[in-house]
Amino acid sequence: MSSGANDLNIENTNIKTASGVSLDEDKKTLVGCVLDLFAGRPSLKKLQLWADDAVFEDPITVAKGRERYEPQWYGLQAAFSEIERLHHEVTSSGNPITMDLRTRYVVKGIGKEQTIDSKINIFHEAGKITKVEDKWDGKLPDSSFQNVFRKMNAVTVPKLVGVPKSDEEDAKLGNQ
Repeated sequence: MSSGANDLNIENTNIKTASGVSLDEDKKTLVGCVLDLFAGRPSLKKLQLWADDAVFEDPITVAKGRERYEPQWYGLQAAFSEIERLHHEVTSSGNPITMDLRTRYVVKGIGKEQTIDSKINIFHEAGKITKVEDKWDGKLPDSSFQNVFRKMNAVTVPKLVGVPKSDEEDAKLGNQ
């Protein structure tokens, strides 16, 4: 991997691991990037750690390709007034890297608070993230009806959420 956490301004560098689990510097950078994204701290630089054809999948979306997954991450800033990570722990350093994550979100405008417990799988190849699965309560939907909704969400969000076109534009939004 050519860029380290410092070059990418990754904020989450104190990666907690389960007993017996260790991460090399490249994997720490990938995990730190994903933690920043879940904290609503995206940037174009961080998203360069993702393959162009990577996939982001959670119970409400299946976003395949850069034009679909980038707006999902920038959308967190638009949707939530507060995002607080309550806990994280890397439980496996393989492929995928697995992590337990507990996050508290507060919806903008209405103040509704939601805490989500996730099992995160970070798939990677040649120093790039190829897929991230965010399994709420350890699960992803498996019904065809839910999957239609998830695919529609992946198409709709990019129409509603803009992604900066340059590092300068990104910085104006407070993203580094």
